[in-house]
Amino acid sequence: MALTLAALVAERPLGLRVRAAEAGLDRAIGWVHPTELTDPQAFLEGGELLLTTGLALDETTSPGYIRRLVDAGVAGLGFGVGLSHENIPQSLVDTADEVGLPVLEVPRKTPFIAITRAVSRAVAADEYASLVRTGKGQQELTRTAVGKGGPGGVVRKLAKLVDGWVLLLDSSGAVAEASPSARPFADELQDDFARLRAGTLVTVAGEYEVVLQTLDTRARGVLAVGTREPLDAAGQHIVNTAVSLLSLALEQNREHVDAVRRLRSGLCDLLAAGQAELATRTMKSLWGGAPEAPWSVLAVAGPASARRSLADALDAEVAGDKVFFGESGALVIALGDVEAIVRQASRIGGLHAGLSDPVSTVDFPAGLRQAKQAAEAAKTERSPLVRFAEHAGRGFLEMVDSQAAQAFSDSLLAPLRHHDETGRGELVASLTCWLEHHGHWDLASARLGVHRHTLRNRMRKVAELTGRDLDSPGVRAEFWLALQVSART
Repeated sequence: MALTLAALVAERPLGLRVRAAEAGLDRAIGWVHPTELTDPQAFLEGGELLLTTGLALDETTSPGYIRRLVDAGVAGLGFGVGLSHENIPQSLVDTADEVGLPVLEVPRKTPFIAITRAVSRAVAADEYASLVRTGKGQQELTRTAVGKGGPGGVVRKLAKLVDGWVLLLDSSGAVAEASPSARPFADELQDDFARLRAGTLVTVAGEYEVVLQTLDTRARGVLAVGTREPLDAAGQHIVNTAVSLLSLALEQNREHVDAVRRLRSGLCDLLAAGQAELATRTMKSLWGGAPEAPWSVLAVAGPASARRSLADALDAEVAGDKVFFGESGALVIALGDVEAIVRQASRIGGLHAGLSDPVSTVDFPAGLRQAKQAAEAAKTERSPLVRFAEHAGRGFLEMVDSQAAQAFSDSLLAPLRHHDETGRGELVASLTCWLEHHGHWDLASARLGVHRHTLRNRMRKVAELTGRDLDSPGVRAEFWLALQVSART
């Protein structure tokens, strides 16, 4: 910590005596400069303890001299007595008291060089302490970065080293990592984040001075460091070290993520080319498992930034054996836990998904075509999700006379609706779900939340009430058409 005027006065061998503005003795001394010039402003930087014997000063000239020193930003004045003046001019003392400039009386027995040496020793000790603190801080940050702490560990360690709080913001301004108690400041910094394009920005958040520093990465990120006092030289060096380490770590992580994404896209290409066995074997080898077939293929369209955000969210929050996803052109292709994927897409916004009918692994190419068609329909309709079965049904219904279709639907479904209205079952909903899953008992019963035997009994009741054989593809098509017409009314 820099030597203050009070600490210098406390060094008894110097014999210094405070003559004016004692309240300002907490000022730090940047350096010592002896001069007899009556206007030394051109040779000062501010923060100096100026030493003089007052050779060119008297009661008349002293007030103007003091005011010029205040304008120059000096920390204080040391006035040597017993040479040019037996006592400090009273007008100098009075003016210094008035403007708040501390004046120290230096006895004749104390050479100015003794004061210079005292300040020099303190400055050297302060610089050494700063150097030691910087080196120790850099070592601790580096150990954290190369250990298991990762970016989050670096952020928390930095907060302790600067005695403040730290936020790592991603390219959207969202919090990627945060030290304890730091998150509440994220919203307050959003305007400053938006203004910062590169480099450093210093702002204020509550009672904290905040330094915003951009990271040197392809994906724009910002490190925000809040402290109650402005960062000193050591603190600035430590923050710069953290910026470098975080930039390197995030860039390496981004390269790894990009490589995995390219691999996922390659596996999508294998599936589309009919190489399902090789693709699923690779999934199991890399991620410990693969989604169980049959697969409902999901194709997600939208802006590149939104698709990347979806991929990042799936990477971070969805287990690899539950979901597989990759990119195919301007689409994210996914299969497995479809509901989890759709939830993530809805949180991001701006995305439109198409879902295929359930397909076997070898029929993935057909499922992919269906998903792409449904995604295109979702994009056209500005809908978050369109199922291929619904899309295909709507396409056929456009060619059918609406009155005739409605009459057919009412006639076919009337027994089932009557049964449901009397509270004896849920035949319409069960039939709809069963057809959506192409007669797959396990999938449909799981979706309905009933045992598959219960679902079989309900389908037998449908056949009994309508007098139609559900094993017939034509009958299933008729029921599906009737349900689609009913859904439109």
